[in-house]
Amino acid sequence: MTLDTPVLVVSRLDDATADLVIEELNSRQVPVVRMDPGDFPSGITVAARLDNDGMRGTAQTRTRVTGLDQIRSVYWRRPRPWTVPLGLGEQEARWCREEARYGLGGVLASLPGAHYVNHPWRNRDAEYKPDQLATAARCGFDVPPTLLTNNVSAAREFAHDHGPVVYKPLRNTDYQNADGRALTVWVEEVDPADLGAGVGQTMHLFQKRVHSIADLRVTAVGEEVFTVRIDGSPGLDWRRHYDALSYSLIGTPPHLAKSVRRYLDAFGLVFGAFDFGVDQDGRIWLYECNPNGQFAWFPEPITGRIVTALADQLQHGGDHRVR
Repeated sequence: MTLDTPVLVVSRLDDATADLVIEELNSRQVPVVRMDPGDFPSGITVAARLDNDGMRGTAQTRTRVTGLDQIRSVYWRRPRPWTVPLGLGEQEARWCREEARYGLGGVLASLPGAHYVNHPWRNRDAEYKPDQLATAARCGFDVPPTLLTNNVSAAREFAHDHGPVVYKPLRNTDYQNADGRALTVWVEEVDPADLGAGVGQTMHLFQKRVHSIADLRVTAVGEEVFTVRIDGSPGLDWRRHYDALSYSLIGTPPHLAKSVRRYLDAFGLVFGAFDFGVDQDGRIWLYECNPNGQFAWFPEPITGRIVTALADQLQHGGDHRVR
């Protein structure tokens, strides 16, 4: 790859985290092509040719054209869901959506020679919380006792044995009220009296509550690991209280750094955002790892270091020897 080969940023337009990374790449005069698969097919045109020489061809957005074999790196962030042309029936729309997913999605996941942060299929694999927790335990993290169930009796027994317990959603699925307003399902402590027939309607994740005195957000980018201590949360889920929190960049405990590296290697990730709770004895408990987590809400000195590390990965294709 030459210096004029672009970085492909796959994300929606309103992504503040991607904006920061693009701004940094622009300051380095690294060309960037931004593409949201949610714009396909009306806003994206692709012609990919495959033969014994591999994949070639072009991808064109409303403002850019790039060669598929000329992309140095891919920053896979948060694209919108696949869309289809208006006016199609339900069956035709489903067909077109799946053809786009496996066609354009397959092309974007197969770019020859590109360095992915992260590869979309690695993101997908690492988003399954049961596998996250099982892998984390094998990698040496402390994992709170956890139950995955749709059995009311099992949920009540777990709450009795490990209470207090919390409920956590297994995925950040879009959820709206009757007015179309987006809602967030937060981590909440569970009253055992509320464990009723609703448990049987789908899979639930219950976990022994960690009585934390602080939280840690550990952001790993390649070989670099940034550990931020979060203090001051007045509630269980600190994501509900950003303005009340204080953030301090601290050294990563060596045992934690080793487990982070094992975990990233297990899933084939370049980037990961890990959440931990620190109890009163100083024990660090893993909650989850988001393979595509946010960081733009940190104070600028912290955010800036993470942006620099990400831009290095994308500019140099993961090879820091060329710096």
